[in-house]
Amino acid sequence: MTAGTGEQRERERGFDHAEIEPRWQRTWDEEGVFRIPDDAEDPEYVLAMFPYTSGDLHMGHVRNYTITDAYARFERMRGEEVLHPMGWDSFGLPAENAANERDTNPRDWTMDCIDSMTEQFKSMGFGYDWEREITTCEPEYYRWNQWLFKRFREEGLVERQAAELNWCPSCETVLADEQVEEERDGTEICWRCDTPIDHREMDQWFLTITDYADELLADLDELDGWPNNVREMQRNWIGRQEGDSVEFELTTGDEVEIFTTRLDTIHGATFFSLAPGHPVAQEIAEDNDEVAEYIREAEQADEDELDVTSGVFTGEYAVNPATGEEIPVYVADYVLTDVGTGALYAVPAHDERDHEFAEEHDIPIKQVVEPKPDAEVDAEDVDVQAEAYTPDGVLVNSGEYDGLTSEEARERFVDDFDGEHRTEYNLRDWGISRQRYWGTPIPMVHCEECGFVEVPDEDLPVELPEFVQTTGNPLDAAEEWKHVECPSCGGPAERETDTMDTFVDSSWYFLRFISPDDEDAPFDTERANDWMPVDQYVGGIEHAVMHLLYARFFTKVLDDIDLVDGVREPFENLTNQGMVLGEDGNKMSKSGDNGVSPTRIVEEYGADTARLFIMEAAQPEKDFAWSPEGVESAHQFLQNLYGLAEEVVERDGAGADDDPVAAYVDREIDAAAARATEEFEAFRFNHALQAVRDLVSLLRRYHEREDADPAVVERGVRTVVKLLGPVAPHVAEEVWERLGGEGLLAEAEWPEADLPEDYEVASRLVEDTREDVRDIVDTVGIEDPERITLAVAPDWKTRAHELARESDADNLIGDLMGHDEIREQGDAAADFAQDLQAEREALSDVLAPDEEKAALERAAWLVEEEFDAEVVVQSADEADDDLAGKAAPGRPAINIE
Repeated sequence: MTAGTGEQRERERGFDHAEIEPRWQRTWDEEGVFRIPDDAEDPEYVLAMFPYTSGDLHMGHVRNYTITDAYARFERMRGEEVLHPMGWDSFGLPAENAANERDTNPRDWTMDCIDSMTEQFKSMGFGYDWEREITTCEPEYYRWNQWLFKRFREEGLVERQAAELNWCPSCETVLADEQVEEERDGTEICWRCDTPIDHREMDQWFLTITDYADELLADLDELDGWPNNVREMQRNWIGRQEGDSVEFELTTGDEVEIFTTRLDTIHGATFFSLAPGHPVAQEIAEDNDEVAEYIREAEQADEDELDVTSGVFTGEYAVNPATGEEIPVYVADYVLTDVGTGALYAVPAHDERDHEFAEEHDIPIKQVVEPKPDAEVDAEDVDVQAEAYTPDGVLVNSGEYDGLTSEEARERFVDDFDGEHRTEYNLRDWGISRQRYWGTPIPMVHCEECGFVEVPDEDLPVELPEFVQTTGNPLDAAEEWKHVECPSCGGPAERETDTMDTFVDSSWYFLRFISPDDEDAPFDTERANDWMPVDQYVGGIEHAVMHLLYARFFTKVLDDIDLVDGVREPFENLTNQGMVLGEDGNKMSKSGDNGVSPTRIVEEYGADTARLFIMEAAQPEKDFAWSPEGVESAHQFLQNLYGLAEEVVERDGAGADDDPVAAYVDREIDAAAARATEEFEAFRFNHALQAVRDLVSLLRRYHEREDADPAVVERGVRTVVKLLGPVAPHVAEEVWERLGGEGLLAEAEWPEADLPEDYEVASRLVEDTREDVRDIVDTVGIEDPERITLAVAPDWKTRAHELARESDADNLIGDLMGHDEIREQGDAAADFAQDLQAEREALSDVLAPDEEKAALERAAWLVEEEFDAEVVVQSADEADDDLAGKAAPGRPAINIE
């Protein structure tokens, strides 16, 4: 059979994805392939971050959920019980906005989106246990948000306090810091609607995540299965700093606390700075028009307009507690309200920003630290008037403290200047109050007599009332719902009209999947102890701080209140998938007009084509650009595989005994299985799929030989469909059935195989030899070679090669010639020893002569096909003396006639 004929038959026999994909999806569902029983013991928990209910899947969704589905299918075929659930992150402001735009209510819009997305997920063949589906906007789920809120409050982890918060005037809601995005020009905007934000002081409900700051930070070191950049982002967000606080008395009569990590430099303070938002700055502005105007401009300025040298003298002074000197007080916008205390003493000699400011405002610069004697920089080479010297060192110009090291000075100064050593964090408590309708009602009522009172457990859930379209918070307009009796005194009270941040929903949803129908608890504790943590979690890098940090916090609290036992981290391994870019290399988006509809791809090519292309294009964490050519290639590959399988079914006969070609193909089948397994385990799906493609190409070439053994080809194709099953499950399942495979492929055993011990060495030998033949043909210009002879090196050369790799003698030639078996070869041995000396550092493992001959005989057919020439492999004893003399271990001598 010629290759052209085979390809033509494949095109004629192509599968119909529109017929096979729905059929196999129904079969998997009817057979309950993806359902996991409640009594499963420690299943492999594979989870993708559940989607927001936008209504439409995009290619980013397809990539994310294909990754987890492929891995879940892989683990299931390896005999693992697998928990692979799906649910819906269905609360949130976008639904409220969409309902307003469409003159409907958020619930109807959300449920329509869920119906649509469910169909799209199912059309992709994703293998979820749909019996465990959860929807966070259902009272059956958010009841437990409310219940957990009460338990957190009992533990002292809930506070109500006034705070300056981010306010979106368009959405009319408070935003968490993480929900504020920054434009390139520095404008702070709402992450949902892109409206510039304001700041308002409001009473809010907070979860005191700061109580767990140290543990959240320390435990990052144990998360070996997480990307380093995600752990570093969380470290920076928590922002733990060891430092000292001291108070400066101002001429306003105020005592202002500062926090610094460099208390050793306090004698060098030459001015004092307040953030524009600091209360004392605001107080000064009431009587100082220049300061008031500066603060007004600073509050309106974009961040890129802020200048480290920008500031205004207030006319006030601060008394340095170390020297008793009065230093001028400035309001400067390089001092941030929410960092430290919003105030600092400035030491231009030892801080770069202070130095720039001092130069601009003609403020003295006083050095108080110089390099230690053993420092790389000499003290006389330091000129603080030119630039700040920032390292620790030895104190100078500090009175009685001169000569102390920076470390010693910091310890002394805390006591001497009535300071306090403490730890500061960038992390702030988590404000969960949202002034919007579509979220979990906070289970509190306010009574004039009793204050804030919890809704009793038996009255949970507090359900949302009917939606009323209004500006602001619709719950404020729900008068009948809002006015209730106080649970404590029975008097008139009002419900809390704020709802919870939707990150509360996603902070524990992975536990609800374990027992989604539990009516007595948020989840089954015993089962959670057995099934948690999530073994493999996949989602976008945009959730590195918010969702992941909050989920870690929740899990630790749940352990502390005995809802789980010893589970303190929710996700053992984390993968952040990269973006799918448009053909133009930019992020796919509607506004960019470069998006590709998954629905269109599925309709035109089938789900398997989309899945295969996405998984082949790059490793999961890497970005890649959409490619129509790549889609076509994936589709054609699947069609070719299907055609090859059809030919296998039709062809019978038996191969020859002891056929070296069949032996070569057999080894490559096992090698592909071993490599694919290793790559699947390492989440390098693209490498695994390349091994599958290479195997299919080899099987096609072998199958078209007249002496091909059908049994070997069939074994190869069966192996291929198993390896391909996790990624292209429909086509693989169809081929499996046509080959007479037992049961469903989705439940078949994974093809376990170990690489033969000599596989890598033998493969290198074959590839090097083929390349050497090509070089000779090209260099000599042989247009039509008839016979190619390969001669293997004699035993003594292999022994010399082995001794050379083991030897640590300076004189390798002398060392080798000291062995009788080598020296007996005379001049040939001396010449070969000289070659080994020259190549000593590059010597690699080689096969024994008989093994090398067998490896070349197995692969000779590849050379025969490439050059249409007879290939003969000879041992050193069989070959011509001159040819054998040119052979080296791992590099056979080559003669082309």
